[in-house]
Amino acid sequence: MRHPFMAAIAEELAALGIATLRYQFPYMERGARRPDPPPACHAAVRAAVALAARLVPKLTLIAGGKSFGARMTSRAQASEPLPGVSGLAFLGFPLHPAHKPGAVRADHSQNVKMPLLFVQGTRDALADLELLRALVKRLGRRATLKLLDDADHAFHVRVKSGRDDLQVRTDIATALVAWAAKFPKRC
Repeated sequence: MRHPFMAAIAEELAALGIATLRYQFPYMERGARRPDPPPACHAAVRAAVALAARLVPKLTLIAGGKSFGARMTSRAQASEPLPGVSGLAFLGFPLHPAHKPGAVRADHSQNVKMPLLFVQGTRDALADLELLRALVKRLGRRATLKLLDDADHAFHVRVKSGRDDLQVRTDIATALVAWAAKFPKRC
């Protein structure tokens, strides 16, 4: 949660009027390299969602994450709906291991029955674009794909793209705000 990208995107979203709640998975808190088993990660997602709902009960709640956090949030929602969550937003969804295309990591997504936003770089080694587009097509109207030209999994762009990381983060935040604006306001 303290990664420079996570802090920067939270600041970008705050500037656009979107509150965020960042949290750690237990293995990250312990400083371990190996992720916890999925049930422990799902519990962390559920705890974060419950805390957000308590802190800001009148705001529309969108759950999601970056990379592993995106996948664990999606899997948690697929196994049992996250209370009060209106949609899921994924930044760099890890569809498969680097350079090993496949969509097995998204098999659970058919069980997610709510709006989904996939924000993905076109050079993301963890998400073959053909496979990602096919997934979004299978998910139908509930899935939205926002591609960021020349961005990799960390949302870095090459100098020759003519853009920089700040511009990419602004594009990410703008896409999230536009997508979130479609949800009804909670009172």
